[in-house]
Amino acid sequence: MPLNFSISLKENLNILNLANLINECTKKIFLNKLKIQNFRNHKSFEIELKEQRAIVLGCNGIGKSNLLESVEFLSQLKSNRALSDKDLIENDSDMAVVVGQIDFRDDLKLNLFRKGSKKIYVNESILRRQSEIKNYIRSVCFCSNDIDIVRSEPSYRRTWIDKVVYQLEPVYLDLITRFNRLLKQRRYFWRSKSFLNNQSSEIVESFDIQMSIISTRIFRRRRRALLKIKPYVEYWHNHLSKSKEQIGINYLSGIHNISPEEEEEEVICKKICDQLLNQRSLEALTGKCNFGPHRDDIEFLINNISVRKYGSSGQQRTFILALKMAELDLLTKTLNVPPILILDDVLAELDITRQNLLLNSVGKDSQCFISATHLDKFNQSFLSSSQMIHL
Repeated sequence: MPLNFSISLKENLNILNLANLINECTKKIFLNKLKIQNFRNHKSFEIELKEQRAIVLGCNGIGKSNLLESVEFLSQLKSNRALSDKDLIENDSDMAVVVGQIDFRDDLKLNLFRKGSKKIYVNESILRRQSEIKNYIRSVCFCSNDIDIVRSEPSYRRTWIDKVVYQLEPVYLDLITRFNRLLKQRRYFWRSKSFLNNQSSEIVESFDIQMSIISTRIFRRRRRALLKIKPYVEYWHNHLSKSKEQIGINYLSGIHNISPEEEEEEVICKKICDQLLNQRSLEALTGKCNFGPHRDDIEFLINNISVRKYGSSGQQRTFILALKMAELDLLTKTLNVPPILILDDVLAELDITRQNLLLNSVGKDSQCFISATHLDKFNQSFLSSSQMIHL
């Protein structure tokens, strides 16, 4: 008896829906087009991106980092090179524009103004909550200055972990914004007439309650993100160093008697509130709040030795590279969508072994942008599968 291979219309639709579902689950973020106007030194620049990897080539000072910065800013709404959004606007202009097309489908547009706040549009409709940009594009940026995360002051490490948490939980940006606003109001209060006229008790208690709640939520999210990222850092550190050194990542909080496993929000909130009360008299004298997430730090260790204090230059560079690659892996595994990887002027900071390990690892799953002044660090296979952007 002959076999009947005919398929009904309903079965065809089921197969098509399944294929679409599989494609949706495995799709990669892909920035197809990029257009910028009056951004840094770029009066106007537009390009279609056709390869998974793009090498931005040009001499120093031509604007390679500025071009990569526009991709970072479109995806994160922040730049690690600018103190203010207004610094990104070309000197003679009142407005800068960054436009990107994602997956040949969604058009993103970001308008920056010298006067007024930035505006973000998706397919010509304004985003009411700017954090929703994370539904369309995410990125991990690694630049030469990122060595400060390992080597320099605690503020660099706080900024790094806040970026990681924000990518995992976009609502986190609202928490940080609320905390910074509350901290500013609290500092202003100590110089206000209400405090000088001894009308302070109820106001300070209200501050303490609000700060303890928001601080607890920031603390828990930061620590949770560090626990998630540590296995990836361990993998990449071993891969890059070709060693079996034991790494450690510890969150250094000012909260007294906090255990590594303690996660109850009410317990942590109570401890924070008590400490705010205990330091109130000192804070009244100085006007500064010396306790809270704005004072916390992260400790990086190799074999129980501080990388910041005692690590060699090579160990510090390996650790920061492991952190960045771990960040990329964590976001990819958590979100099922690989972020764009931006490598800005980092190859010159690495020895030839680590250069090769890095280049062999990038651009396989994530779209990747790399800046370079010359091509001698890339092998022919890498170049043949990359798009060249000459500036």
